[in-house]
Amino acid sequence: MPDTLQAPAGGLNERQAQIAGAARALLDAEGPEALTMRRVAGVLGIKAPSLYKHLPDKAALEALVVTAGFAELAAALAAAADGTYGADRADVAADGAHRAGAADAAGKLTAIAGAYRAYAVAHPHLYRLMNYQPLRRDLLPDGLEAWAAQPLAEAAGYDEARARALWAFAHGMVSLEIDGRVPAASRPRRGLARRAGGIRAASRLSVARAAGRAHYGVMRAFLASAGGRIGPYRPDGREVSAPISRRLP
Repeated sequence: MPDTLQAPAGGLNERQAQIAGAARALLDAEGPEALTMRRVAGVLGIKAPSLYKHLPDKAALEALVVTAGFAELAAALAAAADGTYGADRADVAADGAHRAGAADAAGKLTAIAGAYRAYAVAHPHLYRLMNYQPLRRDLLPDGLEAWAAQPLAEAAGYDEARARALWAFAHGMVSLEIDGRVPAASRPRRGLARRAGGIRAASRLSVARAAGRAHYGVMRAFLASAGGRIGPYRPDGREVSAPISRRLP
């Protein structure tokens, strides 16, 4: 089994952290269109040419924000894996088994999926910046991406294909949600992430085709954390299928 990765060295210096913070504030408040050198310089109280003394271009600016985002996500996923993520939240504290991220792989995957979704929903513009365009790995600290993926890799038994399939599934689900592609009636409700009985799916066959029977149990855990529903839906938003928990052993 691979050794646990450590946080990558070569993080942001003080000035870079200030620039990343200003850029992040604009991104969260106004979206990617606001993420320009001129706007960031204005927030910092300097002129754009002065900002170029610290960063060569907009790609480098975005890389600072993405670096901070991956570091935050890595911390959230690691906390979920060891059972400390959200420990101060009343709804999580009320369910010790969920918060503990049960020792088994399915429990850890459920916790990781919940943390992944929560981060994406809380920071949709940042999530898109991190995932909706080619990743400039040459501008990121060495080892950052692997560090962020470590909790999922460990929970997946260091099976690379399995981990990639699970990440692709989780990414697809949260992308549909933050982009408004999931009918309102099917979006997660408070506490639903802990109820596997609320999982919906088109059919056992469609799920098996999507990820393979060997991964069905793990997909079930991800679905539970994401709110438990997946298409198809009628044009009016009503779900066609019955709860999958009623049709599967």
